[in-house]
Amino acid sequence: MRSLGAGRVALDMVGETVTIAGWVHRRRDLGGLIFLDVRDRSGLVQASAGPGWTAAGAMDAVRALGPEDVIRVRGIVQPRPEEARRPEMATGEIEIQVIELELLNRARTPTIPVYRAPEEELPSEKLRLRHRVLDLRRAELQESLALRHRLALETRNFFHGHGFLDIETPILTKPTPEGARDFLVPSRVHSGEFFALPQSPQLYKQLLMIAGFDRYMQIARCFRDEDLRADRQPEFTQIDVEASFVEPEDIYRWCEGLVARLAPLAGAVAEPPFARMSWDEAMERYGSDRPDLRWTLDIHDRSEVLGALDFRLLRGAVARGERIRTLQLEGGARLSRREIAALEGAARGAGAPGLLWAKILEDRATGPLGRFFRDDTRARLGLASGDLLLAAAGPDRITSPALDAVRAAAISALAIPPSTRHAWAWVTRFPVFEDVGDGALAANHHPFVQPDPADMHLLDSAPLSVRGLAYDLVYNGTELGSGSIRIHDAALQRRILAMLGLGADEIETKFGFLLDALGTGAPPHGGIALGVDRIAARFAGASSLRDVIAFPKTTAARALFEGAPTAVADEDLAALGISLRGRRDGGASG
Repeated sequence: MRSLGAGRVALDMVGETVTIAGWVHRRRDLGGLIFLDVRDRSGLVQASAGPGWTAAGAMDAVRALGPEDVIRVRGIVQPRPEEARRPEMATGEIEIQVIELELLNRARTPTIPVYRAPEEELPSEKLRLRHRVLDLRRAELQESLALRHRLALETRNFFHGHGFLDIETPILTKPTPEGARDFLVPSRVHSGEFFALPQSPQLYKQLLMIAGFDRYMQIARCFRDEDLRADRQPEFTQIDVEASFVEPEDIYRWCEGLVARLAPLAGAVAEPPFARMSWDEAMERYGSDRPDLRWTLDIHDRSEVLGALDFRLLRGAVARGERIRTLQLEGGARLSRREIAALEGAARGAGAPGLLWAKILEDRATGPLGRFFRDDTRARLGLASGDLLLAAAGPDRITSPALDAVRAAAISALAIPPSTRHAWAWVTRFPVFEDVGDGALAANHHPFVQPDPADMHLLDSAPLSVRGLAYDLVYNGTELGSGSIRIHDAALQRRILAMLGLGADEIETKFGFLLDALGTGAPPHGGIALGVDRIAARFAGASSLRDVIAFPKTTAARALFEGAPTAVADEDLAALGISLRGRRDGGASG
């Protein structure tokens, strides 16, 4: 059918007869001479048809070609004239002079263009998702999916080299709480009972450790029924890793080694060892547990200085035991009032009531906060002329996300250059629990995190102060992976589940199989899950996970190309023992 891919034709083949096959990317008719750009997955090559070397029948076929027609071309590789060479293109120094051309399939006029001039914008994402097959023909998406393939291949090779076994775990599983809603699958054989699609292979990989498999990995498909964002999809893929007789240092070493192997595939840089900071430090300095360390812009506690000003709002916050935290922007005084208003909007969008600010000029401080400055305030805060001080007062749960959002907005507004392009970090010692109100606790990561032995004495008296042996891998402000050392003692696991509000019967129903397995002699074990979609998106420079997934869902959790989800006929539901209340569509399945 073809002798090589279109993008593989090279200058050292000049004079050879080759056969390529692919799609008509673009056709340019110059009268007696017609140029075709022929495209396949390997790339693009120019073919020229002219009366001096192309058969008359082939010339007629070339003239009738339209965009995206599927063709096969046989011709002779020739160097392009000097003035027509395109060094930025892999095949830009040669062309194929067409001897024969065969139309393999005619394409109707494309709904969205695959070829576009550099100055032309892409169609809307909704339209591109509806016509995903055409959109996937774009070189950018094909390159992203090829990168994803290389990342997965290198991952398997890396872990194989470290003695890990690639083991598949079930897709139809038992519903268990992991922080998001399960996708439920009704059982036809066992009417009224349901499987769940796995949110992760968490329990299965722990069972594999108890079974003695020692080192496990899997590139696993996972499902979570939650609201979508640019970095979320209802079905996603993760590099799932678990090992026995390990400490966090082992996980750090393997993951750093892995990403050091993956990064060069995308022209990125990962140089172990990575920076480390505790969750407490990350929240204190950056207001986020996934800080973007490309910029050295820290949050500071200025309660002592600003709380002493004659400003009732700030004095009141300090009196209530709250804090006043700030960002100091060198040269930020050049921002206009409108630009500062946008920073205030970022704070409000993150849940804060507002943002206070002070511009530092040569002889005075201005703004809602600056007008309260004393003679020594500027010096005590270390502010210089031209600086902008941004402040948020209140409990940390409000000021941390607000200042995190303001930090990102300020970096953009001031076009602050990063100090590095590739910032890797481990965030460690996450809280085991989080407060969900009325004295109730929820798991911060998941219910299986081993509490730090140094904090075990706080489990009953101060559970919110208990830190876990949990860790996240962060790259340029994106969490790429999350993991922990697991609880391997059945009694402690039962105790943690009870603290999360589960009764004895509920614990037995949902987790009895895990507790039974732990009781058979479980080794200390731990692991991590790294997001394949996120890694591929960040390495490819994509703005959304949808750009590195072949057939993604929209933010409304719909698959526009195939039209899913869809209604199911009543008779199909009846076979599963399901009826829908208030259904008005008569069971249509369109």
